[in-house]
Amino acid sequence: MTDTSPFTVVAKEGPDQPPVTPELEDLYRGFEKALLVPLWTEIGGLMPHQPASKATPHLWEWTTLVELAGKAGELVPVGRGGERRAIALANPSLGGRPYATPTLWAAIQYLMPGEDAPEHRHTQNAFRFVVEGEGVWTVVERDPVPMRRGDFLPQAGMHWHAHHNAASTPMAWIDGLDIPFQYEVESQFFDFGRDTISEAEHATPDRSRAERLWGHPGIAPVSQLGSLPGSPLLAYRWVDTDAALVDQLDLEREGFPGVVEPGHALVRFTNPTNGGDVLPTIRTQFHRVTPGTQTAPRRETGSSVYQVFDGSGRVTVGDHAWSVTRGDLFVVPSWQPFSVVSQASASDSDSGALDLFQFSDAPILERLNLFKSTVEDHS
Repeated sequence: MTDTSPFTVVAKEGPDQPPVTPELEDLYRGFEKALLVPLWTEIGGLMPHQPASKATPHLWEWTTLVELAGKAGELVPVGRGGERRAIALANPSLGGRPYATPTLWAAIQYLMPGEDAPEHRHTQNAFRFVVEGEGVWTVVERDPVPMRRGDFLPQAGMHWHAHHNAASTPMAWIDGLDIPFQYEVESQFFDFGRDTISEAEHATPDRSRAERLWGHPGIAPVSQLGSLPGSPLLAYRWVDTDAALVDQLDLEREGFPGVVEPGHALVRFTNPTNGGDVLPTIRTQFHRVTPGTQTAPRRETGSSVYQVFDGSGRVTVGDHAWSVTRGDLFVVPSWQPFSVVSQASASDSDSGALDLFQFSDAPILERLNLFKSTVEDHS
């Protein structure tokens, strides 16, 4: 049997390359046979002057997502094996993988009235964010947690979880996970749980046990303190997020500091045990941009996915620009300049502003000392 190389080493012309001779070509065939690659032919791709993401800026319209998810609800059952009626956003530049970015997964999940999504657990860190509707309870470690518009629901890896729809109408939300990251570093585990959850777990409490313990600002139960892999608070309610954004902007109008830039309020969801990110690998934040405000272009290493929670505006990511409205999702790849212009008004949004939910892989990069952020002057 003759061994074949899975790649070809190409001799390149250029001032930083050796002269292309028959001897050099023969050397390169030897490299191929031995499965070796010379750095001098690859350094531009492996070590560029600045990040060059494989992902492309892209927009998914919420109306299209909900329409297709609704059709899937009619045709595709939820059950063991398929597990979830979740439809992933596939970035057009990532080779058909169901990845929004090289490290982040985003999907619309859809549950029909009376349906249960069976219990499972996995090492992937996850969250749910609700842009509209209510009626579903996610059950995390047998604790039913209500999901409503504007709620952010994190769940660290290896927690048993299921969902049930107690309403008479379908409900959709977005899921965010670090599936691509864990896949690439080959660290993932997955376990099936019970096929059906108990009658008690089909309860529909207004507050989960986790909220009763951890949902008191600045106050933590001493008996539960310890080293936790993620936030023990399983639901961050919209009423609290909205109030924090309102207060930031009110303080700005009163002449006190609080906003990240004029007309742009920003809050981060944090772990009540340590003030850090809610999940080890995912950062989640919420932006409110007042009408007529244009944010300064920002570049960050790592990637982000945004969903428009409310309002409308114009988004620019690198060379791409879109008009966006409630529910739309878009990707900001690593080191691409990103800015928005709020076009919202009090007549067409709850807050009279452009509200954006954001999740990113920043915690990974920060731990590796690879996170960098710059703001460009747009005056």
